[in-house]
Amino acid sequence: MNKKIKKILLKKNKSKIVSLTAYSKSIAKILDNHVDIVLVGDSMANVLYGHKNTHKITLENIIQHTLSVKMGIKKSLLVVDMPKGSYSNFKEALKNAKNVIKKTGCDAIKLENYQSNYKIIEALVKKKIPVMGHIGFTPQFKNKFNVEGRTKVEVNRLLNEAKSIEKAGAFSIILECLSPKSAKLITSKLNIPTIGIGSSSHCDGQILVTDDMLGISGFYPKFVKKFVKLDRIIEKAIKKYSRDVKLRKFPTIKNFLNGRKYRK
Repeated sequence: MNKKIKKILLKKNKSKIVSLTAYSKSIAKILDNHVDIVLVGDSMANVLYGHKNTHKITLENIIQHTLSVKMGIKKSLLVVDMPKGSYSNFKEALKNAKNVIKKTGCDAIKLENYQSNYKIIEALVKKKIPVMGHIGFTPQFKNKFNVEGRTKVEVNRLLNEAKSIEKAGAFSIILECLSPKSAKLITSKLNIPTIGIGSSSHCDGQILVTDDMLGISGFYPKFVKKFVKLDRIIEKAIKKYSRDVKLRKFPTIKNFLNGRKYRK
């Protein structure tokens, strides 16, 4: 078993798992000092490409961004989202998962649950491909943010989904937009870690889209806490740069190369 995955498993019921998304080396390098898991999420479709949903992101997009993120990662577990349409059946899932891992050197892939793709997870795990599961609000297959697990019937359905994913061999599972009651129950019943997003503090860990928590994505559902209003900081810096250029205060003699190296 991958040492990084084993480390994540050992955190179950002991210490909280910290996870964030990254799409570039520069961000990944910063995250690597503070998180346990870095996810190259298909959320890049919204954050970077301006799509209304995650459906149009391609495997090639995912691979290219993962290659960049990988260069900034030394300690964290690197997980890659398999985009919509890339794992519709086992043959397709195996081919694409192998391609992602071979080209990027990532540690694991993530699959969103739809209907009953447990057999695909099980088959991938048997081929030594580590898989993270994902239940609740699954953006690739559902259009609205609805909190799930409010009724007894929903709680039982979600618990059965989670157990099936665990049985299939997934090493962890994302719980997205689940009621606190269902998140707590599922977390207590599973032997693998649960990582929540909009699913209360009862999970074994938490994940957010980095651009959301930094305040630069423009998308802020209730479950997102903006830890900084980075958009204002960036705008202030750009405004100062614009002013300095117009007033001929930049560049100055200090900014000339004078035969020195381009970068320090």
